[in-house]
Amino acid sequence: MNSARAASARPKQPEISFSVATELERVEDRLRAALTSREALLTEISNYLVLSGGKRVRPAVALLVYRACGGSDGRLGDIVDVAVALELIHSASLLHDDIIDGSTFRRGRDSALRRFGLAETLVAGDFLFGQAYHLCARFDERLIHWAVQACIALTEGEIMQGRFRRNPQVTLDDYFEIVSRKTASLFQAGARTAAYLAGAGEPVIEAMAAAGEHVGLTFQIIDDVIDVTGTEAEIGKPVGIDLRDGNPSLPVVLALRDDAEIRTLFEKPSLSDGEVGAMLGRLRRSPAIEQARRLAHEHAGASREALLRVPESSFRTQLLGLVEQLVERVS
Repeated sequence: MNSARAASARPKQPEISFSVATELERVEDRLRAALTSREALLTEISNYLVLSGGKRVRPAVALLVYRACGGSDGRLGDIVDVAVALELIHSASLLHDDIIDGSTFRRGRDSALRRFGLAETLVAGDFLFGQAYHLCARFDERLIHWAVQACIALTEGEIMQGRFRRNPQVTLDDYFEIVSRKTASLFQAGARTAAYLAGAGEPVIEAMAAAGEHVGLTFQIIDDVIDVTGTEAEIGKPVGIDLRDGNPSLPVVLALRDDAEIRTLFEKPSLSDGEVGAMLGRLRRSPAIEQARRLAHEHAGASREALLRVPESSFRTQLLGLVEQLVERVS
């Protein structure tokens, strides 16, 4: 697929048109400022990825939780900075993930790795991490601890995923441990921090942390399912990326238990296009897809239950709506 056609294909995204639109605009402004380096190439690589149409679900969740917990305009600058830091950390991890996986496409076009090279992409990821830490440095120790723990979880999740790459012994518990660290940790940290900045009590802070974690798990499960059931035009990249990379996505993990052919293909060092197609076909016909959808709905339900710990408001309604938009992507 050429770059022009890839750029025109965009994944089906959750539509974020909330009453925090003004705050999200501030996030975008702060992001652009944070992407500026004294080295033009770092600025170019950072802008290439971060401003290429990401979902901004993490910032939206943090901002909505802040408002739903009664957060006022007085600390709006703080929660905007937190939202920007989350997006920077997420973006840095994407750059490093593409290096680890050798990915050539990201968000419907050439990955930064393919366009700029390994060394430059690696350093750009480090730059984004540094900018995120710079934004967090002014906050109190507890908030910094949450941010650092989320970053540590990201690294541990990446190593754990590598340990189970092309390993048919991976279990469902292993899968959830990986995605809890790699994906849900940032959602959890953002929601917990948002409630804290809003002045919520400890029970609500922890309830929002749980809500964020389950939103993150739902988000990742949905992405895993779409990697199998979607089309290249819908998701903006070749279908079956996880299969090619040998990553233990949820449909694969569920199917490994009952399908000897999938186990055989999954542990091969590399797959031909025909083998990827065969594996996709087997997965699409297997019970694993419906099982994965059910698990997505379970975690969406857990996030909704946690969100009901805050008073009814338009912000809570929008958070619940965001959860619905996520699961509707594979309904």
